[in-house]
Amino acid sequence: MRPTTQHDGPKAAALICAAGSGLRAGAGGPKQYREVAGEAMAATAARVFLDHPRVAAVRFVIGRDQRLDYDAAMAGLAGHPKLMPPVAGGATRQASVRAGLAAFADQAPEIVLVHDAARPFASAALVDRAIDAARHGGAVPGVPATDTICLVGADGARGETLDRGLLRAVQTPQGFPFADLVAAHARAEAEGRDDFTDDGALFAWAGGRVALFEGETRNVKLTTSDQFHDEALRRAGSAFLALGDVRMGTGFDVHAFGPGEYVTLGGVRVPHGFGLTGHSDADVVLHALTDAILGALGDGDIGAHFPPSDARWKGQDSALFLQDAIARVRGAGGVIAHLDVTVIGEAPKIGPHREAMRTRIAAIAGVPVGRVGVKATTTERLGFAGRREGLAAMASATLRLPFREDFWT
Repeated sequence: MRPTTQHDGPKAAALICAAGSGLRAGAGGPKQYREVAGEAMAATAARVFLDHPRVAAVRFVIGRDQRLDYDAAMAGLAGHPKLMPPVAGGATRQASVRAGLAAFADQAPEIVLVHDAARPFASAALVDRAIDAARHGGAVPGVPATDTICLVGADGARGETLDRGLLRAVQTPQGFPFADLVAAHARAEAEGRDDFTDDGALFAWAGGRVALFEGETRNVKLTTSDQFHDEALRRAGSAFLALGDVRMGTGFDVHAFGPGEYVTLGGVRVPHGFGLTGHSDADVVLHALTDAILGALGDGDIGAHFPPSDARWKGQDSALFLQDAIARVRGAGGVIAHLDVTVIGEAPKIGPHREAMRTRIAAIAGVPVGRVGVKATTTERLGFAGRREGLAAMASATLRLPFREDFWT
């Protein structure tokens, strides 16, 4: 979301360089058309400019054989009123920028921003700073060097260590008065210079003043294969961040022993010399888990949703209660991250039935069994559980929910 501060002054055109072959990124086609978090990197890079009120037009420079890749990558933005048709680039980055500038000649914007398609994480605030700085000449974003940087000697050995306080890593978008950048490129072409790797260096060579403004550490350039090899991990990371509201709730339940030949625990019938008394099937495990989930949601407790005064729940399978709580999580757009329960009592022994209970709870909750924990403990013969008068269970539930706009309020 861009800042709400109002700006006056000239609007800009954005030229996005996407003509490279992307060979350093390894197999998989040109890097600029590969997906990052579910969208082609070129499309993500373009959005910040297309959505920005101070940018009037956006144009890509692409490789001569990349039109099909470009069309597929930008399909979701096709027809956007600011997106101009792409132009074919040249053999070098400098030649590609020159071709893009020529394509903007009819519009002749006051300011042009030159950006790399391989930098998909630029912010609207960075675009604002680029436009403001370019009103006074050339301007490039830079971030302080955080690593120790040294020269390399002729023999490959470490040379002089440079003062990183005087160093900046230069980024894009770089901003320039349009007519001045066109003139600088024309001069470089006339003098046979085609070796500049960024427009700030070319502009300075041509005699222009180039200011540095604050860049962004998040505005990284995706270049090498190790940055692309695990797209599944990036998608998982995006999904993780989308469900960044982590909640934890606890639940506790107690039922007394009564006549019977088994107790129901975690949806499993466990042979025992007594049963458990209660309005439903008295499954302390599922009751405690249900309350833990409702607590994490801030949505009351099991008694509020299934009051014992209601005859409908008499003798009911407690799986219904847990399923209802799970449905409430999903209705809120969330997921169950983990369920954990401890059974408290002297008998029956839980160990022989632990895996059956985990499997049943996982099936009810719709989660892998690895996300369910079942444990048991005694009270060293203290209290009602120690006197074998009944069983108790305490549970915890960890949920992941989407962030809401009112999260911090």
